[in-house]
Amino acid sequence: MSDIIKLLPDSVANQIAAGEVIQRPASVVKELVENAVDAGASAITIVVKDAGRTLIQVIDNGRGMSDTDARMAFERHATSKISAADDLFGLTTMGFRGEALASICAVARVEVRTKTKDAAVGTRLVINGSEVESQKPESAATGTNMQVKNLFYNVPARRKFLKKDAVEMAAITREFERLALVNTGIDFTLIHNDVTIFSLRRSTELRRIADLFGKNLDKQLIPVEASTSLVELRGFVGLPEYARRRNPLQYLTVNGRNMRHPVFHKAVLECYEGLLGPDVQPNYFMDFKVDPSTIDVNIHPTKNEIKFENELAIRQILVAAVKESLGRFNAVPSIDFEAADVPDIPAFASKPVAPCADNPFAATEPPRVPDRPVARETENWDRFYDAFNSRRADALDSAAGNSMNTREVSFEPARKVLQSELELEGAAPASTAMQIKNRYIVMAARDGIMVIDQHRAHERVLFDRYMKRPDEGQAGSQRVIFPATISLSPSQSALLSSLRPEIEKWGFDLAPMGQGTWSINGLPPNVNETSAAEIITAMLESAAEQGSLPTDEMRRKMAMAMAATASVKAGQPLNPEEIDRITGELLALDHPALTADGRRTFLIIPFDQITRMLQ
Repeated sequence: MSDIIKLLPDSVANQIAAGEVIQRPASVVKELVENAVDAGASAITIVVKDAGRTLIQVIDNGRGMSDTDARMAFERHATSKISAADDLFGLTTMGFRGEALASICAVARVEVRTKTKDAAVGTRLVINGSEVESQKPESAATGTNMQVKNLFYNVPARRKFLKKDAVEMAAITREFERLALVNTGIDFTLIHNDVTIFSLRRSTELRRIADLFGKNLDKQLIPVEASTSLVELRGFVGLPEYARRRNPLQYLTVNGRNMRHPVFHKAVLECYEGLLGPDVQPNYFMDFKVDPSTIDVNIHPTKNEIKFENELAIRQILVAAVKESLGRFNAVPSIDFEAADVPDIPAFASKPVAPCADNPFAATEPPRVPDRPVARETENWDRFYDAFNSRRADALDSAAGNSMNTREVSFEPARKVLQSELELEGAAPASTAMQIKNRYIVMAARDGIMVIDQHRAHERVLFDRYMKRPDEGQAGSQRVIFPATISLSPSQSALLSSLRPEIEKWGFDLAPMGQGTWSINGLPPNVNETSAAEIITAMLESAAEQGSLPTDEMRRKMAMAMAATASVKAGQPLNPEEIDRITGELLALDHPALTADGRRTFLIIPFDQITRMLQ
């Protein structure tokens, strides 16, 4: 039997390694920038075209490489960062240490220009699919200029499954933000398709956070510091009132390296217990300085998952430090007594009270039950329901299948039954639907009482309205007298520029004002200036995660975001006309029982259940 096991060529081995090391264009950016940081660069420029498909260029002013080093850097398992196995347990450098560059040149065309400080002339190296095409002397600035062109050109399956440019660019931007956060002493520039997205100058940690994520973010953070023999902890945590429901800014770093650590993440969230509402998480930026020998960064190929030797002790230090900062800066919410819930206590009358000669509690007769009002005639009461469309009743039957009663449900006509009830007591005429606690709408149904959540009901109505907007063409837009403004981070501003035509189809009229500020000159119907910024931000966050806006799923998410923001909120008082309009539009829907994300808009309490409760 002949031998069947053979040694693979280096080019094939590098392509296999690239499947693990180079996952997407953002992986190339991460590796090249980390190499530039290790080279001692004080200024790094990243140039990207077509979200990294066509070009990824990283220019630095670091130490550079000699002719031999430039050629050896692309050999497999060649590195300057370690020399022995023991070095793996005390790493202070970044990158893959000998695997990434070989993998990159195996799936792309790579061109390098580099020069050391002492060299009179630099070198230019061209590698195409692991094959060295040329290497010759060439004039160059001190440092390294590395270009990666046509990524995955020789691996069509990998290139085919790259996501849309907006998604891939969002991944590159997130990687850039992580790298810029941990290297505040370096100037960073990010250019995409000849448009400068970021231009950061060396600064403090807090200033770098504001430059990356918005100029107002630094006012929402409080410092956290702790110094022990195990760990030196520094960073910032967000105030509870600025917690986010979507895409919170949460970053953990150790020794200048970004990491994901579920234990430390849960520790920070534990400190906010009782301070945040459901489905809301705080922002935080925490940096750990520990002895490199006490951590292991080699448990995952991307080096983002790190094992700590003293994990539990560091967790306790982290919890104590965050809680101490929250308490020191009075981040605990104050007690707010809701005036609407306070009972109306009449003022004491100053008239003299006549003395009581007899003890009223000594009466021997049983207490007299007050007379009840005479029950009104209920004959032919079913006539109130004849005017309703039977299709609405059938639709409500199926929609209320998950409610407390699944029997036939129909609703009393407005301003009749309840009005007559109130007139018995001398009350003013009112609609059959009433608002309770500025949150719920209560109305009579044939077999029970319907309780409607006003926010969810209005959200459901607006969602259907927004979903009916055409895919093409401009939706209705209302001009505003005093345009509102929205301040975005550089990455969000760049994304908004590319998605502006699609967003304006929803009825927004936007205009750039420079430095990440946009003017909102027009709004869709039923959207006010207060909620416009929140809606646009939600659109950008969804687009960064999923891609461009025109898809059905994206249109659904945008409609959900706009409906949730523009709908009436819990605690907002409504007049009778508004109550009637919300309930009427809700019950006119084909499926009114659930919101777009599956929450119930109403429930029905059957009369027989009420009777049992009162027995």
